[in-house]
Amino acid sequence: MMSTNLRVTLSTMLVATATAGAPTLSALAAPIEPLQPMAFLAGHCWKGDFADGKQTDEHCFTWLYDGKALRDTHTVRAPGRPDYVGETTYYWDSAAKRVEYVYIENLGGVSRGSMQSTPEALVFPATQYVADGEAMTYRVRWTRLSDTSYEAWSEMQGKDGWTTMFKLTMKRSS
Repeated sequence: MMSTNLRVTLSTMLVATATAGAPTLSALAAPIEPLQPMAFLAGHCWKGDFADGKQTDEHCFTWLYDGKALRDTHTVRAPGRPDYVGETTYYWDSAAKRVEYVYIENLGGVSRGSMQSTPEALVFPATQYVADGEAMTYRVRWTRLSDTSYEAWSEMQGKDGWTTMFKLTMKRSS
């Protein structure tokens, strides 16, 4: 049986998702300690160009629930095709004692994983992206280059080891 606190939390999450476009004071909240390494991202959009020069990747970050979670709305745009859109929510898992995330995108794919903050980067260890009954193992590393840019490096695991999927310089666009 679901506890009252869990029902209230789930209801609050549904309402917050339904009103996600509305600006709130939460967007300006101070983050809880485990999410502080991601604070430079919050309140801004970051945009990068793929090597082909045709596609762009944009991530917009905002605090949720008075800094207890961070939302990342992600859009890849390319001429002649619909946008690829996804949303990640980063949060502190108090049982696992680590920052975790859930990612859901408009083509039906889902991913869950964790984030580790190191002095050099935000590291997202190997995890799986699952779509259409198939799984791909990937890992990511975000290295802060300055107050207005970071490098996003994504790799996938194949039969012969790790291969770079993309490496982008994300620049603060707002």
